Amino acid sequence: MTIRLFNTMTRKIEEFKPLTPGKMGFYSCGPTVYHYAHIGNLRTMIHNDILKRMFVENGYAVHHVMNITDVGHLTSDDADSGDDKMERGAARDHKSVWEIAKFYTDEFLRDFDDLNNIRPTDMPRATDYIAEQIDLVKKLQDLGYTYEIPGDGIYYDTSKFAAYGALTGGSVAGNRAGARVEYNNEKHNPTDFALWKFSPTDQKRQMEWDSPWGIGFPGWHAECSAMSMKLLGNHFDIHTGGEDLSRIHHTNEIAQSEPITGAPWVSYWVHFSFLVDKSGEKMSKSNGEFLGLDVIRKRGYDTMVYRYLILLGHYQTQLAFSWDAMDAAANGYKNIVRRVAEILADTDPGALVESTFNEWHDRILNPVSDNMKTAESLVQVQELLRDKSINASTKIALFEFIDRLLGLQFIDRAKKLNDTESETAPAEIIAMADARAAAKSARDWARADELRAQIDAAGWTVIDTRDGTKIVKKV
Repeated sequence: MTIRLFNTMTRKIEEFKPLTPGKMGFYSCGPTVYHYAHIGNLRTMIHNDILKRMFVENGYAVHHVMNITDVGHLTSDDADSGDDKMERGAARDHKSVWEIAKFYTDEFLRDFDDLNNIRPTDMPRATDYIAEQIDLVKKLQDLGYTYEIPGDGIYYDTSKFAAYGALTGGSVAGNRAGARVEYNNEKHNPTDFALWKFSPTDQKRQMEWDSPWGIGFPGWHAECSAMSMKLLGNHFDIHTGGEDLSRIHHTNEIAQSEPITGAPWVSYWVHFSFLVDKSGEKMSKSNGEFLGLDVIRKRGYDTMVYRYLILLGHYQTQLAFSWDAMDAAANGYKNIVRRVAEILADTDPGALVESTFNEWHDRILNPVSDNMKTAESLVQVQELLRDKSINASTKIALFEFIDRLLGLQFIDRAKKLNDTESETAPAEIIAMADARAAAKSARDWARADELRAQIDAAGWTVIDTRDGTKIVKKV
């Protein structure tokens, strides 16, 4: 079916047209592994995963590259100054840079997997592609796009690239009114950025390499251009990242790539909005309480509840995180899992009805294919559950598809619920379950829901089957 995405470069929703029929190559900006990922970072990873799953379910072969930044990301992105985040993280943790890179990469991937994200095809580390980054800088130097600031580094001259800032509708390089930070008089233009930084003469860096310009390390922006060209080719379909990356990082990637590859380097730019706290501030490592996925785990939430919460929003809209929102998402998610468990327990499932399957398959896939409207697909999931004319076999097949598309593991959690071997429920729980059954028979749905909530709050759950009600201990 037709796939449509909002392209940041054109600022409009466009029909996707692949460079190669049946294939889609995309690059997503990954973590800087100097600290744990916070849940705002992980929202972006979930959206990347939905993008990939949507293309796969539409029949595309997907080549996904996500970088691991383990060098060169300075604490002041705007000014190309400050400490390398990796070096600062090593000092904080009293470990080597290489040790923290491995530790936080492993922790990131644990969270990544726990949210049921499909691993990228390639996960290149910046430190494994130093030669490619040096080669990128040499090519730009040969083309006349660079200059040297003695004692500082090799810089890209943005005035040489006429389309600089086009990604966000900005003005061309060299316009002082558009400066991002206090103007550095050593730069030719306020928007110029470092391609290669020289190591300081008064200290030894843990990560540094020889180059034609002296010992140093690559600028943060160089890695994504060099690695994407190496792994995806000089032109590829989609580049994604958080909305904050469009203004500087992705703008600079375009500037340093297109003189080499020719325009357009990337066909579609897709950016994901921030997760914000209750005050509306962006979730970050430096702002208030650090919220990693471990905090969600320790509070007793299934990590799928966080994924479900993210999919209730739209990737272009900022989403406010709160524990009340998590509680509401938990209730919604558990209700779907319970209903799926009841479908799986049906002793007379019938035969799969292909026409019904195809109809609902398209009703659920269409919204995600139309600019990733996951919330609209979840509305269709609820409608599917309410439709009593569809037999169990067809619903189960549809939920297998839903889990492939949305990655919410409804069937996995439902099977665990059905397979739970628990002790006999206490007398008061059995009494509430009996009272609920009586309320259902009397069509007193409000009372039945109230009793179900009380049973849930006590740590049990009820599953309705053709043979009656099953009471199990929550897992």
